[in-house]
Amino acid sequence: MLNERLYRPLAQVLVDPLARQNVNPAHVVLFHTALGVYAAWLIRRGGPWWRSRLTPALLLQLKTVLDNLDGQLARATGQTTETGRYLDTEMDLVVDLALNVAIAGRAGVPLTVLQSLILTTDFLWEQGHRTARGEVFREGAAQAGDDPRVLAALKAVYAAYFSPQERVLGDWFEARLKAVAGHSPTPEQRRAYTPLPVTAVAANLGLTTQLVFLGLCLLADRPRLYTRFLPVQALLLLGVQRWREGQVSRHTDAD
Repeated sequence: MLNERLYRPLAQVLVDPLARQNVNPAHVVLFHTALGVYAAWLIRRGGPWWRSRLTPALLLQLKTVLDNLDGQLARATGQTTETGRYLDTEMDLVVDLALNVAIAGRAGVPLTVLQSLILTTDFLWEQGHRTARGEVFREGAAQAGDDPRVLAALKAVYAAYFSPQERVLGDWFEARLKAVAGHSPTPEQRRAYTPLPVTAVAANLGLTTQLVFLGLCLLADRPRLYTRFLPVQALLLLGVQRWREGQVSRHTDAD
């Protein structure tokens, strides 16, 4: 994955210097959010190619580096919190919305919802893969340092926007599994339903890939190609869903 090979190592270089300066990871989140929103503003404003295309493309790659940095910095300095996890997720949504609206106008709002569903599928498929194999999925963050009021507000936003998506998609994926495996899927069938290639496909449609592709579209002076590709990604995931159902059917027939 591009994230693991490029952006995460670049972020790691910055961890020690910022840790020595006692930089708060939450401030890094707010900074890379500001970069993303500023990039969206430049796209919407227009102007010379270097300002409306090149600069946003570079800013979005820097945002991705810093998006990797905040979590690494939090773990390295013992500042992992629930607030940080929710803040990071919700600020990414702010950037996604700003970018999609900057490119597509009002159509950017439903496109952002579609993008969220794609990213939620990535989350659920990774969760399903690890759970089916008895692995820990994203250990809970320490709660030291959480401001109760801020955390409550962030949780309310998450519950209103992300939780319904997770519930609806999660229920549908489970219903599809039961439709091909029977009412009580076996552990073997659950593993057949969540093979590594499925997780890899969804992971490679994650936010890092989204912003890399958008950067390339900007450099090519075709930003609308990015928003038009979001429905294609959704269709790809539907195809993968049919494939993993077939994996369960073949496993069931073999038994």
